[in-house]
Amino acid sequence: MLPRFVRAHGLGILGLGLLVTGSILGLVYAPAERYMGEVGRILYIHVPTAWNALLVLTFAFAFAVASLTTRKPRYDDLLVGAIEVGIVLSAMLLIQGSIWARPTWGVYWTWDPRLTTSAVMLVSFVGVLGLRSAVDDAGRRASWTAVATIIAWADVPIVYFSIKWWRTLHQNFSSPQTVASTMVLPLRINAFALLLLSLWLILRRARLSAHQRARAGMDTPPPEPSTLVAGDA
Repeated sequence: MLPRFVRAHGLGILGLGLLVTGSILGLVYAPAERYMGEVGRILYIHVPTAWNALLVLTFAFAFAVASLTTRKPRYDDLLVGAIEVGIVLSAMLLIQGSIWARPTWGVYWTWDPRLTTSAVMLVSFVGVLGLRSAVDDAGRRASWTAVATIIAWADVPIVYFSIKWWRTLHQNFSSPQTVASTMVLPLRINAFALLLLSLWLILRRARLSAHQRARAGMDTPPPEPSTLVAGDA
């Protein structure tokens, strides 16, 4: 039987370990990018951040649909966690991109289609939390949050396909066949690291939300993180 601390924080511990490993590989052992040089090393965290920002916000979309269709509080708890983590990742994405853009493009910001749609995505989900905070009734708050999330998520595929649909400064989709093998490993490790850290944060935030609801007398005490998704609320 695993210790309670490991059950509660295992995903975060594993994610942090992978992030350290992937970052060391990217910063120390991977070669400098052919055209960007050393500044290209930021891509080992920037690209995984982008992948996970879109993925986590897609989790939020799925939780929103589940919340609307089942009316179970646990999906609303998970939805809030996914939105908040998705916002953090989206903000990190834009900040990292600006740091990379200055020496590469000569400016911190330009109204590139991918940058613009990413900024809209961030503002949209911040707006979802703003709307949520303005509603006092728990049932209406859950419904309005879910509906607003589904609307805001419409920008996520636009961000993803923007480089296909419009002329953009960003390069086209990459694959293991178009990226040096020494660069693929740290990219993948950091991608999984951020995914595990994101899942851990979502579950911890959902558990906090469930605790708050229990203290308010609206629900039974929350389950352990390992059983939060499975089983009935």
